[in-house]
Amino acid sequence: MSTLKPTIGVIGANETTPHQQNLALELGEHIAARGAVLVCGGNGGIMEAASKGANHKGGTVIGILPGIEKTDANPYVTIAIPTGLDIARNALVVHASDVIIAFPGGYGTLSEIAIALALKKTVIIMPGAWDLRKLAEVDTRFFKEASDPRQAIGLALTAITSRSDSEEEKGQLPF
Repeated sequence: MSTLKPTIGVIGANETTPHQQNLALELGEHIAARGAVLVCGGNGGIMEAASKGANHKGGTVIGILPGIEKTDANPYVTIAIPTGLDIARNALVVHASDVIIAFPGGYGTLSEIAIALALKKTVIIMPGAWDLRKLAEVDTRFFKEASDPRQAIGLALTAITSRSDSEEEKGQLPF
C-alpha cells in the first residue's frame, strides 16, 4: 500500500472577508487533523488563512507560488515551490491536489475549478464560490457544495476514498 498522503487543494481570493478567512482557517485545521496535506497557491487571503490553520495543527502546507522567490510564500507554508508561471501555476495546484475546495475568488479561482472538473477531480464549493451549475451543465459526481468546513472535509475525504477504491480496482492508486 502507498504511503503517500492525500492532498487537498484550497483555492480562493487573495483579498477576502474576515468571515471567509475564519472558514478557511478552520478548514486548514480539519485538513491537518485528518493527516492530509494542504496544497494552495501560497499567497495571502484564503490561501494564508487555510495555511495558518493547517500549520497550527502541525500539518504540511505546499505553496505553489506564481513567482520565482520562495520568500514570497505566506509565513505558514512549509514547502514553497516557486514556479515563475504566474497564473499558469493554477494548473499545478490542481494537478498536485486529489480534490479541490473552492472559496469565493476571481478568474484564477474559476480557472482552477474548470481545470479540476476537466480532469474529473472533485470540486467542493464553499458558500459564495463560483457555482458553475448556474452557467452550464456540471457533472454532479465531481461538483459538490458544502455549507461549512466540517462538511467540506467530509466530502473531500469521501471523494478521495471513492477515487482510490475505484483506481485500486484498476491497479492505479492516486496516492
